[in-house]
Amino acid sequence: MRILFLGDVVGRPGRQAVAEELPRLRARWKLDCVVINGENAAGGFGITEAICDELLGAGADAITLGNHSFDQREALVFIERQDKLLRPANYPAGTPGRGATLVETPDGARVLVVSVMGRIFMDALDDPFAAVERALSDCPLGAAADAIVVDMHAEATSEKQAMGVFCDGRASLVVGTHTHVPTGDHRIMPGGTAYMSDAGMCGDYDSVLGMAKDEPLRRFLQKTPGARLETASGPGALSGVAVETDPRTGLAVRVAAVRIGPHLDETRPAFWD
Repeated sequence: MRILFLGDVVGRPGRQAVAEELPRLRARWKLDCVVINGENAAGGFGITEAICDELLGAGADAITLGNHSFDQREALVFIERQDKLLRPANYPAGTPGRGATLVETPDGARVLVVSVMGRIFMDALDDPFAAVERALSDCPLGAAADAIVVDMHAEATSEKQAMGVFCDGRASLVVGTHTHVPTGDHRIMPGGTAYMSDAGMCGDYDSVLGMAKDEPLRRFLQKTPGARLETASGPGALSGVAVETDPRTGLAVRVAAVRIGPHLDETRPAFWD
């Protein structure tokens, strides 16, 4: 199975990059499943129903979220009827939406997608490891699912790496999101799970984490109240990770970083491209 995961979509530049690139990548690479983190898609803060539909229409099979899940208040309502949109599974009981979903590919394969959020330097939530354990136990790889993707939305690389170790041999891919900076540690772990500490962002990299540079810089220099953060307006780039799985086990056999667009050294999976 061929799986593409794209990191946090930040504002219009990220959405435009997805809309322009993903349909042809899906066809060229013969992708079976595409997962996108969309928690910054609406002006950098949350997601709307129209944007959710836009990303799904561009070729996403599931959209994960994070600490900005409900910055757009309409998400509290439409997330209940959109089973392809996932807020972190370790949000408190009673939070609208779901933290995992089973996606069926065009060929009939089943991909479990799980969204969780870390707790180090983040909001205090329930245990992400317990939430992932429940999801993997309810829908184990090789039995109920042909592949499993876990999005660990977290600040600390230690917590992300620990989740990778925790899932090794039981998931196809564990990938970090949230920091908007792509890491170079993509690899297949000893048990067969592909891992990457952060997929980076889909957005304008001539920025501060996707935001126009002036206001973030002013805040660091002056530490006083100022203007609202606005997304950068230049052309966006795609950033993420590509994984190919074994059809028998669902574990990873190939993994590569994906970076396409301005301000980044482009890299594509040589085993597909």
